Amino acid sequence: MLEAIILAAGLGTRLRPYTQHTPKPLLPVQGKPLLHWILGALPQEVTKVYIVVHYLAEQIETWLRHQRLATEYQLVYQHRPRGSGDALLACRPFIQSERLLVVNGDDLYAPRDLERLADHSFALLGYPVEEPRAFGILRLREDGTLAELVEKPDWPGPQLANTGAYLLPRAIGDIQPGLSPRGEYELTEMVNKLAQVRPCQVVHARFWFPIGTIQAWQAAQTLDLRTWFAAKTP
Repeated sequence: MLEAIILAAGLGTRLRPYTQHTPKPLLPVQGKPLLHWILGALPQEVTKVYIVVHYLAEQIETWLRHQRLATEYQLVYQHRPRGSGDALLACRPFIQSERLLVVNGDDLYAPRDLERLADHSFALLGYPVEEPRAFGILRLREDGTLAELVEKPDWPGPQLANTGAYLLPRAIGDIQPGLSPRGEYELTEMVNKLAQVRPCQVVHARFWFPIGTIQAWQAAQTLDLRTWFAAKTP
């Protein structure tokens, strides 16, 4: 049994004015909302999807009622957004499965990469980047497992970035993160703590495209997404 969590509560401030009246997960990418591509990338074994929402949540709720990609889903309201860790903990009362696939609600992932991630009991998806200072970076042990997630280090590239896609054991919900310097409860801190007591595998992604800026959103319109998704999405 595998359940999924989509973190979709963000305000999308770097995508203003386009997110002034539209939540970021519903911004169109090649004619379909970003959330459509994310749902379409989830492995078939996912039995239920929890979508964490806050900003313009009613629009996401309306769209979900008319989509056909996820038949079993539940909205989880993050009434006061306080970070990705807080979002995951908001889902804790509803979770039934022993494993959780967690993905960002504003990133494009390849279905095959998420399928390989789902083969594990505790793992995350990494992708090589040339500018480590713009990303959370994975520091690996000699055996290839995660040693630590380091936020925007001043390291030379290329480095392996954290894509925000995780396969987590249900026990992750037992870890209470502290308040970060930016006033949020971070999922990365929870992952770091768990990785100190049990091996966290690192799966190398073949494709990852985060959409955090207007420039990235515009560039996504010309990506060859059909190659990555094949017949996965209608």
